[in-house]
Amino acid sequence: MPNSAKRPLVIVTRRLPDLIETRMRELFDARLNVDDQPMKQADLIAAVATAEVLVPTVTDRIDRAVLTAAGPQLKLIANFGTGVDNIDLDTARARGITVTNTPGVLTEDTADMTMALILSVPRRLAEGAAYLKEPRQQWTGWSPTWMLGHRIYGKRLGIIGMGRIGQAVARRARAFGLQIHYHNRRRLAEEVETGLEATYWDSLDQMLARMDIISVNCPHTPATYHLLSARRLKLLKPTAYVVNTARGEVIDENELARLIDAGAIAGAGLDVFEHEPAVNPKLLASSRVVALPHMGSATLEGRIDMGEKVIINIKTFLDGHSPPDRVHPAMF
Repeated sequence: MPNSAKRPLVIVTRRLPDLIETRMRELFDARLNVDDQPMKQADLIAAVATAEVLVPTVTDRIDRAVLTAAGPQLKLIANFGTGVDNIDLDTARARGITVTNTPGVLTEDTADMTMALILSVPRRLAEGAAYLKEPRQQWTGWSPTWMLGHRIYGKRLGIIGMGRIGQAVARRARAFGLQIHYHNRRRLAEEVETGLEATYWDSLDQMLARMDIISVNCPHTPATYHLLSARRLKLLKPTAYVVNTARGEVIDENELARLIDAGAIAGAGLDVFEHEPAVNPKLLASSRVVALPHMGSATLEGRIDMGEKVIINIKTFLDGHSPPDRVHPAMF
């Protein structure tokens, strides 16, 4: 551990809100990424060779190769993000490196975006907005049969992953008159389930076949990679919609694009993609897909809250205590 006479070297991989960066400079010997250029693997290897604390983001691959190159002084990786699928947790643990994340602070923002996509896709909001902005089009006014979408009131919403975000989505969806169904590793406590008026399905396959809208809100782990596989996507009704604000790797993106293109799935609202920043061209070309550039948690308030959690985790660790958001592999 660094002594109190010397401020610890903290390397931050991406640009953070000014308020957070300023506070980090006050507390630590903080090396900031002023240009905000994503670090390549060689840059990350150089960073872990000297840093006492590394602050990566969810797009930085802190894999075995990077962690193996870490110097003995690196004792903490304070991830700026809730998901930690970007970090090789097993190797970090083997090398005695503590990992923290920023849970909870993005719940409401991500749930808001999920609800926005649930509304946008069936009601063709993005398609309508794009039509008005297209110079070659000339809107002739209201028509009783033009740009018809589908009502969401009374439809069945199947939530995959009923953690903080999944429950926040359920609360919003109930207000819009949706019927709440869910699949989760563990069934919710009876009082929580009753409060959400939610129906639990222990079989994901059975739930998928009966839902009008599917919302993916589970983390990406080895167990959830392609959880919505080609086989499972084919279980969906041709009138069903898929919304994903979690991680792109949870869905077989190529098969999703193929089924939408074939009319076997009605459409999708996607904020995340399997091979970010690359996006399947078929998804981008489809008028039945609303695609966003990973904006689910993109609020200034949320980013500041994330940064404050990072700072608290670093300070608590350097003071010799267990940080409040310490990650254990079993959690994921």
